[in-house]
Amino acid sequence: MNNFFFKQIDNTSLSLFRVVFGFLITLEAFGAIATGWVGRVLVRPDFTFNFIGFDFLQCFVGEGMYFYFALMGIFGIFVMLGYKYRLAMFCYALLWTTVYLMQKTSYNNHYYLMVLLCWIMTFLPANKRYSLDAKFNPLFKSLSMPQWVKWTLILQVAIVFIYGSVAKWYPDWINGTAPEIILKSKKDYFIIGDLLQYNWVHYIIAYFGIFFDLLIIPMLLWKRTRVLGFYLSLFFNLFNSIVFQVGIFPYMSIAFLLFFFSSETIQKRFKLKNEIYDEHQVTIPKQNNILIGILLVYFLFQIGLPIRHWMIQDDVLWTEEGHRMSWRMMLRSKSGTLIVRIEDKKTKENKVYDYKKLLSPKQVRSVATKPDLMWQLVQKIKAIETKKGNDVAIYVNSKVSVNGGPYHQFTNPKIDIANLNWELFKHSNWLLPSPEDYQNK
Repeated sequence: MNNFFFKQIDNTSLSLFRVVFGFLITLEAFGAIATGWVGRVLVRPDFTFNFIGFDFLQCFVGEGMYFYFALMGIFGIFVMLGYKYRLAMFCYALLWTTVYLMQKTSYNNHYYLMVLLCWIMTFLPANKRYSLDAKFNPLFKSLSMPQWVKWTLILQVAIVFIYGSVAKWYPDWINGTAPEIILKSKKDYFIIGDLLQYNWVHYIIAYFGIFFDLLIIPMLLWKRTRVLGFYLSLFFNLFNSIVFQVGIFPYMSIAFLLFFFSSETIQKRFKLKNEIYDEHQVTIPKQNNILIGILLVYFLFQIGLPIRHWMIQDDVLWTEEGHRMSWRMMLRSKSGTLIVRIEDKKTKENKVYDYKKLLSPKQVRSVATKPDLMWQLVQKIKAIETKKGNDVAIYVNSKVSVNGGPYHQFTNPKIDIANLNWELFKHSNWLLPSPEDYQNK
């Protein structure tokens, strides 16, 4: 095992990936400001539906987030250039993780992937070549890296894609319903908008998505199918970027292709004239067992976390419990209605609460279908009423539609959830069981 993990290999792929990765995370930071995302999500809302348990992060919300993201962008430039790399990568990882935990309204899988990659990259020797750190200190420069570095990144991206495929194995995806609903909003796209509305296109996208996610990593690992996998990956990711506009994720996926080709091929294609390390020495560090143990625990966690919803009562497609951090990407469309009622425990006065005045339009849409957001909204309302000196019970009445199906009762409107704790790995009993026909149209 030591011979496999700690064999030294050429580091061209890692060094170039750092340059691309740094460029992409820089775009993510400055782009969030330029597109208005920071303003919409982190400045204008009164509160941001942080991950439960991280309420203290609300102190960052406000105008200061513009400076916050600009600072991230500067650290991203340092990562790209390989200048003070470890410090810059650590700072970006810390700041981005805070952003990720700060809000859930605009949850995106690539945000979570960025968290993981930023922390992984913090500990990798990605600045040994093609970096200012190596230029300013020639003794620091190195042409090699331990083989575990390459396989850590490959395994991480493999988990993302394989779970992305498994998540699509449900009726509304297989019969083309989910892709059809998702693509309805693309009807006005130039040239391809009308094409995307055909049923046969929906089926192609459905099954291509399933098999691409499942097979792309094995195809890239096998030399005979590597070139085909390369072109399929280019097509798939560029299609996702153009049609679904999912930020930097497609381009990050393309950048990962660097780890599947030899350094000779990479240097030839990029017209680089550098030495290639081919000595294949095995250098075992003193803490080798600790490092292997850390990697083992990390990947057991990454393999186990996405399937936690199998251990939670009912269907995750209905309850949303265990949905996040499970690589359940672009799977379904949900809409809902929500009525919040508060009851004064002393006077028994019962009235509908206008919760929309507390939220942005996007937050209003999200809270109607996501139980953790409902619970957080109730806690916010409870805090407001308590501050006024009122002791209240709070009831939520929600109906939900999945993939354009009929609306079904989602919550029990007779249960006061104001004094209930949120159960992270358990089913919330104030959610009603999924109807047998809730996916029927």
